[in-house]
Amino acid sequence: MSATIEHETTQHADAVLDIDGITVGYGGVPAVREVSMTVRPGQIMAVLGPNGAGKTTTLLAAVGALATMSGEITAFGAPLDRRVEKNARRGLTLVPDNRGVFHKLTVADNLRLAKRSGGLGTDDVFAYFPKLKSLKARRCGNLSGGEQQMLALAKALLSGPKVLLIDELSMGLSPIAVKDLLPRLRSIADDQNMAIVLVEQHIDLALGIADSAVVLHHGRVALEGTAQSLRSQRHLVEAAYFGRTGQPAESN
Repeated sequence: MSATIEHETTQHADAVLDIDGITVGYGGVPAVREVSMTVRPGQIMAVLGPNGAGKTTTLLAAVGALATMSGEITAFGAPLDRRVEKNARRGLTLVPDNRGVFHKLTVADNLRLAKRSGGLGTDDVFAYFPKLKSLKARRCGNLSGGEQQMLALAKALLSGPKVLLIDELSMGLSPIAVKDLLPRLRSIADDQNMAIVLVEQHIDLALGIADSAVVLHHGRVALEGTAQSLRSQRHLVEAAYFGRTGQPAESN
């Protein structure tokens, strides 16, 4: 059973993505069990946990790439469709851990292919990631890891997401690059009233920009609460992360 710290009581109000007790697996074997989380417009939800905790599986289920064995996922007030493409058109956009960029194409070509009606304009994404403007003619394969991640995020914004799900943003990046990118997500969520679900290994950096968080361990929610409350009780986050038992502090 998961521990909860200062979790909001109106859990499902105004949710754009509501994951309710899902069990998801591969070949009939559960990898995620009874996971729940709710995300609202303008909110950043950090999904934390060690390798193998079920973070990526949860994101894949949230966009319809994996069928649930039980439980329910609701997006924008309606059940999730089983077709990833339809969910993407509705506004669920996943940035995968491999970033999904075309390495042989230039930055400008990658952005041109990603543009969709209703998404941000190219100038808008350059405002969030100004370095990309000077790299427009460079082939993607010649970009640094941080630059590729900027491009992946820019492409996602051009597609018109209402919920942006980002898997392992910091994978392969230096701590300096992560510190540079994460505050931009906070600005995007605030400016665009966009919900963001962020899978991240850098606990403190993720909690620093998030509104709420869940910690997964062995496919289950081990701890959940507001980011502020989890930051103030770091020992409980570490206990949940590593699977140690611990009792949550009482809510204020």
